[in-house]
Amino acid sequence: FSRSRDSITDQELQELSEQLHELDHNKARPSDIALNPQHLASPDETGDKQDRSPQPLYKYVNEELFSKPTYASFIKLLDNYQRATGREEEVTAEELREQDRFLQEVMRTELMEKLFEFLQGKNRFSSQQEFLQDLKEIWFGLYSRGDGERDSSGFEHVFSGEVKKGKVSGFHNWIRFYLLEKQGLVNYYSHNFNGP
Repeated sequence: FSRSRDSITDQELQELSEQLHELDHNKARPSDIALNPQHLASPDETGDKQDRSPQPLYKYVNEELFSKPTYASFIKLLDNYQRATGREEEVTAEELREQDRFLQEVMRTELMEKLFEFLQGKNRFSSQQEFLQDLKEIWFGLYSRGDGERDSSGFEHVFSGEVKKGKVSGFHNWIRFYLLEKQGLVNYYSHNFNGP
């Protein structure tokens, strides 16, 4: 990327991120989700393992969202991982098909078409196939979290979550949290930040 026209400026990244946000026609709308945040934990309450919010975090989720192809294929991926780190992941042929299906659905969106167009224009990728191969490796390529076992992936960490030494790591996804809360497998204790 030595040519200056191939470099990506902060301004271009800002503009691209705003365009991608506008092109995300799959995102949940404010009317699709209602939260019940309950207790705002003070700094000295954070981490004390006290349940200060007796009700679920989610009051309402429009589950029709989950019938959209990107959501449906995403949800199928969530049970493909061992939660505990240090245990080698075993990826089945069915799980590989689920990964490919998810990537196919994602690539059909205007958002990903725009992202590919931008990156191709900056000479980062010469073909959509090359872009997909990199995306698959970034999201689903296995790596070790410590003891040599291929026990983690970017997708698992960010979207599904992991448990390392008894503590949850990653798990940055509202869909996963909602589905586990609905099944009674996650208990919402409180929040410590009233975000934007």
